[in-house]
Amino acid sequence: MNKYLLFVFALLLSATVAHAAKIKGHIYDKSSGEALVGATVIIDNTGKATSSGLDGSFEIKDVTPGAATIRVSYITYKTVVQQITVLNQDNPHIKIYMETASKDLNEVTIRATASGSNERDARRIEQNANQVMNIVSGRAIEVSPDLTVANVIQRVSGVSVERNSNGDGQYAILRGMDKRYNYTLVNGVKIPSPDNKYRYVPLDLFPSDLLDRLEVYKTLTPNLEGDAIGGAVNMVMKNAPDRFQINANVSTGYSQLFFDRNFTSYDASGIQSKSPYEKNGRNYNATQNDFAKGTLDYTSKKPAPNLIGSLSIGQRFFDGRLGVVVAASYQNTYRGSNSTFYNSAVDATDPYAKITSQSYREYSEQQKRLGLHGKVDYVFDKNNKLSLYNVYVNLQNQQLRDQVTTTYNNIYAASGGNNAELVYSTRSRLTEQEIYNTTLHGDHKFFDEKFKVQWSGVYSSARNQVPDNTTISLNGLRTNNNDTRLSLVNTNPVERRWERNTDEDKAGYLDLSYTVKSGENKIDFMAGGLYRDKQRSGFFNKYNLFAPLKANGTAPLFGTDFQNYTDLSLNVSNPQGGVANSLTYDASEKIGAGYGMFKFTGTKLEVIAGARVEHTNQGYNLLFPQGESRPVGNQIYTDVLPSATLKYHLTNKDQLHASYYRALNRPGFYEIVPSKVVNEEYEERGNPDLKRALADNYDLRYELFPGASEQLVIGAFYKHIKDPIEYTFQPDAVRGQDIYYSPGNFGTANNFGAEIDYIKFFNKIGIKGNYTYTHSRITTPKTSRRINATTGDLESFLVNQSRPLFGQSEHIANLSLLYKDTKHGWDAQIAGAYTGERINTVSQFLNNDLWQKGFIQMDVSAEKRFKGGISVFVKANNLLDTPTKLYIKGTNAANNDIKEQLVSNGQTLIRADYYGQSYLVGLRYKFN
Repeated sequence: MNKYLLFVFALLLSATVAHAAKIKGHIYDKSSGEALVGATVIIDNTGKATSSGLDGSFEIKDVTPGAATIRVSYITYKTVVQQITVLNQDNPHIKIYMETASKDLNEVTIRATASGSNERDARRIEQNANQVMNIVSGRAIEVSPDLTVANVIQRVSGVSVERNSNGDGQYAILRGMDKRYNYTLVNGVKIPSPDNKYRYVPLDLFPSDLLDRLEVYKTLTPNLEGDAIGGAVNMVMKNAPDRFQINANVSTGYSQLFFDRNFTSYDASGIQSKSPYEKNGRNYNATQNDFAKGTLDYTSKKPAPNLIGSLSIGQRFFDGRLGVVVAASYQNTYRGSNSTFYNSAVDATDPYAKITSQSYREYSEQQKRLGLHGKVDYVFDKNNKLSLYNVYVNLQNQQLRDQVTTTYNNIYAASGGNNAELVYSTRSRLTEQEIYNTTLHGDHKFFDEKFKVQWSGVYSSARNQVPDNTTISLNGLRTNNNDTRLSLVNTNPVERRWERNTDEDKAGYLDLSYTVKSGENKIDFMAGGLYRDKQRSGFFNKYNLFAPLKANGTAPLFGTDFQNYTDLSLNVSNPQGGVANSLTYDASEKIGAGYGMFKFTGTKLEVIAGARVEHTNQGYNLLFPQGESRPVGNQIYTDVLPSATLKYHLTNKDQLHASYYRALNRPGFYEIVPSKVVNEEYEERGNPDLKRALADNYDLRYELFPGASEQLVIGAFYKHIKDPIEYTFQPDAVRGQDIYYSPGNFGTANNFGAEIDYIKFFNKIGIKGNYTYTHSRITTPKTSRRINATTGDLESFLVNQSRPLFGQSEHIANLSLLYKDTKHGWDAQIAGAYTGERINTVSQFLNNDLWQKGFIQMDVSAEKRFKGGISVFVKANNLLDTPTKLYIKGTNAANNDIKEQLVSNGQTLIRADYYGQSYLVGLRYKFN
């Protein structure tokens, strides 16, 4: 009986299977032929539905054979209804082409270009761009593990990042060219830097969720500013959507570092933004009561969880004529690092540095990051449009650094049993950086759109403020029996500094174009220019405080004479401060530029060629000269910067892209000031004779865009740089053995390489990968030492040494594995970034440059969407706890005896920083 039932059941099952079929197909854009991702496919009256995958494909199983109606819908497209006949098996592959659901809007053109907020639009912008560029779309940013623009940009081919003290990305290095060779734009407008010495903009100021897309320009055309030998970064902020839209998210998380140790902080509430000199006048004598005690009042405990949130609201009104979008982002995070580094010196007995002491540092940083963006645009008619946008970003970093430095009387004794000299140092530093930009922009068309005028009026400002930066130091001695005695440093153990700089830009832009058409060909003639007036000011003041000696002539002893730093009674050794220094200065820069170019567009060929002329007047004025021979100075020069770009379309999906352009790199504002500033570890000097660098840049790239969001790009580049600017340690000709750190021009340098970008999707699985090889060479003088055979004296002599450019990695690679299930609302990715070894610090001495070890950083993110626009996401960064390690390629023979075993494979470890993993979980809401 059971066998009979099993036979009947199997017969019924086979009959059911025989009468169920599956259908497969692809969804395409009718005008471009591109695959559409996430289109909804429904078979009417069956309840069966699915969504198209990353390559536009779909599959529906268990469909009853016979006549059926398939219905396909997709946002901004007309719904497609198609009758099909479902066969028992071998159903033909269905191809469905969808048309855009355009709106008339009283003949007003609202959006002429794609926003780049999704992957499909981003690829089209790349394909149609005049310059060689890479784009990270807003959607890719949203689902990535990255919270700031600095971390997002590391996913772009040929880009590596320089990290700050907590391990986050801060500055971009493009194609092996240091951060100084790049500039930063917001909506195509250059913004000033809050840095107190240099031009480059710290990208960690910008929350990534304010962006519609991130563009990286690798070549220039004449209508772009010419000071970008490496390239340019353009942050395109959110634009008004076609209909009412709300995006909001809130998340929280924690750093693994503070699961393992406490977070150390101080009371910053009493910090005064102005020094006693500024508050009371230059003749005022400051006392201990003029300084807040909170910067010496430390607490150590577990930090609160990180808190991150953002909100954007946008809509168009009056039949789409008026667009409004506002966006805000706030991040309150706790970060830090554990760092060990070894100080070294070079003598005549060995060509490599010998370790002299060990320092251990713990950083604890609370970062509050605020970003605000607003844009209003109004379309008067199809020929006239005005827009006003504003962006404000602010980063407040409250950092405490605890450091202990150990100098052994005999550090090379493996037993470690000798007495050790100790220096304990704690620094409390509050840094606030902000950037503000407002731009009024107009677009106008005349004579049936043949003649176009674009203009912009821009005001920008940047500010950097470090008030009451406090450092206190203790001297100590640890004896063989581990008895440690700590006392205040005899001379000025407490230092309090005020640093501030402001940068203000006023600029105007004008671009004109006229179009001539002949059959299928057209030529655009373009001309324009800009004028920018930049004013910069810098302020620096320093007070030194000391504790009076005891009656026996010794310094107060910790644990005996005082228990906390706030108990100390201190005197001010320089009560009127130290404002008379070269960091208190004014600087200005006036740039006038004009360009002329044309663009020929044929059926297969595009040619863009022209030249740009830039006139620079850069100057400085030391407000308190200290005997400098040139307390006031300026540099005036004019540069002609030609460029040419050719694009040849092999088909409508692939093309060849070739480019040449000349670019320059101006000295930083502070770099040409004849200054002498004593930092913690070395003296830094300006160079009033520093010249601008000029470079000829060549690019050749093959570009294939086979699908909506897919690409294959293979390219090569070459840069020949005249008078490249590099920082090096140099010996002081007057003070003998002293050295200082200063910028200089060093002959010529060459930089060339190749890169490949690949994006491919297989239904729900996607791969994003890129690899860049870069090789550069520059020759600079280095110091070597020897014992004079005749006199027996130690003598130094210079030799030339060739090396890579500062910051250039020979190998850079990224690989991301993506998963997207539109039907079930899943997005996930695991992303790995590899940065090869690179020079971190250029040494004064031959073969003693500090190299950063190559590293892999692994991050992961996932998101699950639910009904009603709700989604839950998780992000995790630095999964491998990848450290930053610095080393010298070589070793002093004496270093082999150090008990910490710093020598491995012929290399000497100098520094190791660990940051820990970070985790985030959040909730997102979208309404549109």
